[in-house]
Amino acid sequence: MTLLPLDRPELLALAAGWLARKENVQWLDFGAGGQPVTPALLRIMAQRETHFLRVYTSPQDDAPLGITALNGIDRRSGSGWFWGAAGDKSFRNRGWGTLAASRFLTLAFRELGLHVIQTWVVDGNPSRRLVERLGFRYVGRQRQCHLIDGRRRDRLVYDLLAGEHRELEASELRAVA
Repeated sequence: MTLLPLDRPELLALAAGWLARKENVQWLDFGAGGQPVTPALLRIMAQRETHFLRVYTSPQDDAPLGITALNGIDRRSGSGWFWGAAGDKSFRNRGWGTLAASRFLTLAFRELGLHVIQTWVVDGNPSRRLVERLGFRYVGRQRQCHLIDGRRRDRLVYDLLAGEHRELEASELRAVA
């Protein structure tokens, strides 16, 4: 498995395509009233210090499988907001998204020197299991602030301190995936 920076047009286009799918974008929030995520927007995000993005690949053949990222990085406070999306849904439930996220968090804590990484998951999103496997701790609920198909949903907020993070091994994930 490799974590690739979004520095090539084909990776930017692929990731933007994944993020344009309703099955992914409904669980995310890119602001500005649900603006579409385009390759140009991802390129801008990848160049800013407030974002850290990687495409993760299959451990079998290095085919791109999904994206994992941090937004809102604040180097002064040592914090950032984690998110991700699987692009190729045929690889779900194999633990690869969890493995990629775990490696990504290790990279983010080490390279960026962050103290805490936060995330939120829309109530009802199966990704909640992934966040909890990574060691994130539930810290609160933002009530009815996310809209999917006209229905208001809560966001469950989590955080993970650098000292609490332990990179998972592939062998650990096969048992739970």
